[in-house]
Amino acid sequence: MTTFPDKLLNQNHKNIIAAVIVYLFSAAVSAQTQNTNWNGKKCAVVLTYDDALNIHLDKVIPMLNSYQFKGTFYLIGSSPVVSQRIEAWRTAAKQGHELGNHTLNHPCDGNLPGREFVTAEADLSKYTVARAVNETRITNTLLKAIDGKNERTFAYPCGDLTIKDTLYYNFLKNDFVAARGVAAGYLNKKEVDLSNVNSFVQNGSTAEQMIVQVEEAEKRGSFIVFLFHGVGGEHSLNIDLEEHRKLLEYLKKRKKDIWIATMVDVAKYIRGN
Repeated sequence: MTTFPDKLLNQNHKNIIAAVIVYLFSAAVSAQTQNTNWNGKKCAVVLTYDDALNIHLDKVIPMLNSYQFKGTFYLIGSSPVVSQRIEAWRTAAKQGHELGNHTLNHPCDGNLPGREFVTAEADLSKYTVARAVNETRITNTLLKAIDGKNERTFAYPCGDLTIKDTLYYNFLKNDFVAARGVAAGYLNKKEVDLSNVNSFVQNGSTAEQMIVQVEEAEKRGSFIVFLFHGVGGEHSLNIDLEEHRKLLEYLKKRKKDIWIATMVDVAKYIRGN
C-alpha cells in the first residue's frame, strides 16, 4: 500500500523530471536559435568586388553563376569598364548580382601615408562634403539607369570615412541600405554599424586562409564580408582565380549552414526589413 508521503515523494520526483525536461528542451531551442540566426543558418558570407574590373565580368560573375551564388560589385561611375560595358552589368544585375555604389571618381585622402597614387582630381581631402554627396548621388542615378533598382549599398573608396573631420556618409544614410568599410571584425547582428560594415580585405590570400576566416565567423555566430579587387589579375590587390574557385567550392559544400548573399540583402536582414 502506497502511503501519502510516498505519493508526495513520487509526485515531487515526477515534477523534478518534468522540470529538467522542460529546461533541457528550452536550452536546446535557445542554442539552435542562437546558432541559426542568419536567415536560418549559422553564419552569413558576403562576396564583394571593388572597382568595376573587366575580370569581374569576364571571370568572376560566370564563376559565381556556376555555383548559383550572388555577389556585390562596387562600381566606380566614371570607369570606362562601366560606360563601355553597360549591357554586361545590366545582365549581371538581372542574374541577381548587386551593383553597389563606389562613388563617381573613387576619391581617396591623398594626405595619408602610402597615397602617392591619389591624383589631385580624386583627392578626398580637397573635396567639399557637398561635392562628395552630389557625386555619390549621381552614381546612384547611373546605377539605377542600369539595373532599375532603388535599394543598394555603398563602399568607401580606400576605406576613407571623413572629409577633414566630417563623416560625409551621414548626409547619405537615406540613400543607402548600408555602407561597407574596410576594418575587419566578427560581430553579431546587434553590434553591426550599418554605416561602416566590417570587411576582410583579400590580397594574395589562399582559399585555405579564407576558409579559416569563414569558420571563425561561423564559430562566433557572426558573418563575414570578403573584399576583393583583382581575381586573377587586373589590380595590384589580387588573389588567384583558382583560390577564389576553391573558396566557392567550399561554400557550396556548406550551403546548409552558411547563407551566401549580397551586401544589400544581408544589410536588410540585419535591419530587420
